[in-house]
Amino acid sequence: MKKSIFIGLLVASLGGFIGVAAYKFFETSNPTTITERQKVQFASLPIYPEPAEGGTDFTVAAAKTVPGVVHIKVTINASSQENTFDPFRDFFGDNGGSFGFGSPFGQRGPQMGSGSGVIISADGYIVTNNHVVKGADKIEVILNDKRSFKGKIIGTDPNTDLALVKIDAENLPFIVYGNSDDVKIGEWVLAVGNPFNLTSTVTAGIVSAKGRNINIIGDNGVTKFPIESFIQTDAAVNPGNSGGALVSTKGELIGINTAIASQTGSYAGYSFAVPVNLVRKVMDDLLEYGKVQRAFLGVQIQEVNSEVAKENGLKTTKGVLLAGVSDGGAADAAGLKKGDVVTSIAGVDVNSTSELTEQIGRHRPGDKIDVKVLRDSKEKLIAVILRGEDNLTELKKKEAVSANAVLGADFSKLSDSEKKSLKIESGVKISGLKPGRLKNNGIRDGFIITRLNNKSVNTAEEVDEAINSSESNMLLVEGVYPQNPYSKYFYSFNIK
Repeated sequence: MKKSIFIGLLVASLGGFIGVAAYKFFETSNPTTITERQKVQFASLPIYPEPAEGGTDFTVAAAKTVPGVVHIKVTINASSQENTFDPFRDFFGDNGGSFGFGSPFGQRGPQMGSGSGVIISADGYIVTNNHVVKGADKIEVILNDKRSFKGKIIGTDPNTDLALVKIDAENLPFIVYGNSDDVKIGEWVLAVGNPFNLTSTVTAGIVSAKGRNINIIGDNGVTKFPIESFIQTDAAVNPGNSGGALVSTKGELIGINTAIASQTGSYAGYSFAVPVNLVRKVMDDLLEYGKVQRAFLGVQIQEVNSEVAKENGLKTTKGVLLAGVSDGGAADAAGLKKGDVVTSIAGVDVNSTSELTEQIGRHRPGDKIDVKVLRDSKEKLIAVILRGEDNLTELKKKEAVSANAVLGADFSKLSDSEKKSLKIESGVKISGLKPGRLKNNGIRDGFIITRLNNKSVNTAEEVDEAINSSESNMLLVEGVYPQNPYSKYFYSFNIK
């Protein structure tokens, strides 16, 4: 029977040294990565006893990790809700999966959703799923000790469904990184979540498989190059646990729980986690550069089975077949050829397209890696310099832009009385419209922007933030004219 896959919120990774603003990452020439920060902070963690002998003991792992998993509550205002299919919906949170959708009778009010998150540094960096916080107007993070903090999105990556959130706190309990490459099938693991604000909950299971691709991240209509190489477990994971931690019996983070396979939206035997080695790379990129530095090999790949092996004259069913090599790409420049069978990337064995994609995704453009291939039944080790989406090796930081310059307008704040008379909850008024994208798209002077990219805006600074936090080049503008506040206007255009 065909199972429908529902994604849950998760995330794991990062800790940095940044300040309050997401766009000030780059003022230091040699920023500290979350990985480095964890090494320093690990020395301050409590000393835990060794697990009891004579059997598997989960008590130490639970004691180490439960305090480091948080509950995340998000609010999305009515006008930002989209009546479109969301594959993450039924694994999202404690409102029955209705997050992001209007009521069945067309009455739309603020919607609530919830999930879990993992503290990865003592100074308040938290990993969760991108779909948990996407479009959120308000993020509340509740710790295991019931303290509550306002959360701020530092960066997101739809291609891995991960996001980095920051709270203003210090000396927090956090979970140290493990190594997902060392995780073995059959190994005991714990799934730690903080669902429905009931404080952390722990379930146990084993690793059922690695490198699973369940074709769910690419179903959201946003991602261009999704990476799915999940750790599959039979640890019970239910709505509200998404974004929580998958940990080893040593109490080390090995994955971020993200999805379940179910026909009902509740746990039915399978759960999936993003491997922590990929999480670490994404988190470090978001912290250091403000965006993910995605590397590409420049090939078309295909699983190798007995039929494919026979068609291509291969004497093995191991590895990944290069079904094509892009002209001028990284693989082409290094001498890889169509028909080669890749067996390892940077010393890590790969036996599926998802495993190969994960290994490449853990590197940055400009990285030099060794690729082992079988060619004419002979092993060859080929050095490859990876490239970015633009086929270049340079790394790119996310540069902050000015809304005034991009949109061609000045913005003035509305008073509470003005909002009340117009019956709107948020908004900034366009004053001094100049040649630019707003004017080019038919927006007139005096227009009140209530939301940008599904985010409420009340100040010129929030307009800047909404534009700079956009996950794409498209800008969705929503607002009203004071003369007719009951008619809403929507505009969508490219800002790059």
